[in-house]
Order: sequence, then C-alpha cells, then structure tokens
Amino acid sequence: DRTTGAEYVPLANLGPDQATFYVYDSLLSEYAALGFEYGYSVARPDALVLWEAQFGDFVNGAQTIIDEFISSGEQKWGQRSSVVMLLPHGLEGQGPDHSSGRPERFLQMCAQDNMTVAIPTTPANHFHLLRWQALSPHHRPLVIFTPKSLLRHRAAVSDPSAFTSGHFAPVIADPKVADPNAVRRVVLCTGKVYYDLAAHSEEHSDTAVVRVEQLYPLPVTELDGVLALYPNASDVRWVQEEAANQGAWPFMALHLPEHLGGRSLKRVSRPASSAPAVGSHSVHDYEQQQVVEQAFAR
Repeated sequence: DRTTGAEYVPLANLGPDQATFYVYDSLLSEYAALGFEYGYSVARPDALVLWEAQFGDFVNGAQTIIDEFISSGEQKWGQRSSVVMLLPHGLEGQGPDHSSGRPERFLQMCAQDNMTVAIPTTPANHFHLLRWQALSPHHRPLVIFTPKSLLRHRAAVSDPSAFTSGHFAPVIADPKVADPNAVRRVVLCTGKVYYDLAAHSEEHSDTAVVRVEQLYPLPVTELDGVLALYPNASDVRWVQEEAANQGAWPFMALHLPEHLGGRSLKRVSRPASSAPAVGSHSVHDYEQQQVVEQAFAR
C-alpha cells in the first residue's frame, strides 16, 4: 500500500476459502532454485508449485535437474512430482540468448507420459491448464512455454466467461473458417506465431490455421477431430518460427504423419541453425515475414 507501506497480495485475497498463495524470488542460480522447487513439489503433492524463468534460456543452467529428476524421477525411483516450469520462449527480436527455451530438448525427453509440454495462446487456456495441473490426480511435471509478447498482444485475450466455464483445449480449430469444405490447406502451428499467421490468413480463405496447444502427450484424438473438419484439405504444413533443427518440428516430424490420413506433411521454418536466433531485430523481422509468407505460398 503506497500510503501505509503494508503489503497486499491480490491473488492471496480472492475469497475467504481460497488456497494459500505465496510468491518467492529465488537467488540467481537456476540449478539450486529448480532443484528446491522439485523437492518441494515431491514433499507437498497437494501444492501447485511453479518456477518461472526470467527467459527460457535461464533454465539451461538447471539442465542437470531436468535430466536427472524432472524427466526421469518417476521411472528411476517411482518419485512423482507435479512441478510447473514456466519458460518464456518465442522469437521476439531480442537476440539468441532470449530465444532459447529449447522446446526440442524437452520433447526429446518425453516418453511414457513422463511430463506435459504445452504452449497455450490464450489467457483462458493457460488458466485451465494450470487448474488441471492443480486438480489432476496424475502427478507429472508440466512445462509451459510462455512468449512474453503475448502479455501485451491485443489479440491474445479471453472473455471472462472463458475462465468461469470450459476446459483446457489441447487443439484449437481456426475460428475464422466459415466453410470448412472450402479449406484446401491446413497450417498447424504452436505458440505466438499463430497470431502472425492469423493476421495473414484473412487473405487466404482456403487455409485453416490450427493451434496445437499441447505438444506432449500429443493430443491425437483432438487433433484427428479437428483435421476431420477439413475433409478437402490435402496440403498440411507444420509452421514454426524456430530453426528447422529446433522447436517442435523434430518431434512433430516423427509423430504427426501417422495421424494425417495419408496426407503429406511439409515444414515451414527458418533454416537449420547452430544459434536459436539472429542478433538483429531488423533481420528477425525479415525472417519472420518470410516464414509467414511461405506458410501460405502455393
């Protein structure tokens, strides 16, 4: 309070019967901080424990914790955790070091339902994902990539009713398609690149832009259901802003084709690169525009 100096946490004062809410700033050691949060989540399975990196690349210093505990603790020791990792990730013109949440690393470690990996694009879907994590009887780690630019993107909004009803949607069909039978091309994507594609799709009524909000476990039932909405679409493309050897493409190239009903899958992305992103904002904007244009190229 700016008058009295008293501390007030709005999220801790939502209602008289709400759960306890705490916020802690950790020391700048990802290895130590994430190790602590993992251990706390194991000791307190009833708590929703979230660790947020300043940027996705800040988790790289905790890779040992991810490899040894988060991805494999249940298989090695039967030790279950529902820790949540919030990793700001997305190519946003801020250079390579702030574009390296490395979703490809997490997806490479995914097997045997050991964790959930998601990139929600709406506030309501993000809320329902966290709510599901808190209430689910199945305790497994959750990795959420959270592009910072969506915090201020005018299109990344949800109606209040979307929070008070509904549920997490692992796949979202194109809301702009008026006639599904007229769709000849389906563009699959994940994360903030959807909003770039959606803005461009108004010029292409024969294209549906579909969001895959959950990457692992791959939501095959929901994905099959959405693809069935477009029976005349023979052209399916996976579009990502990351380089070809990064992002979700290596995982999707391995697992998606068997769910496309014989339709081929094409990749649209930046070329393979040893760095996550370029260091120039103008070059970034040019590359991003090229990706969007290639997504709709005939």
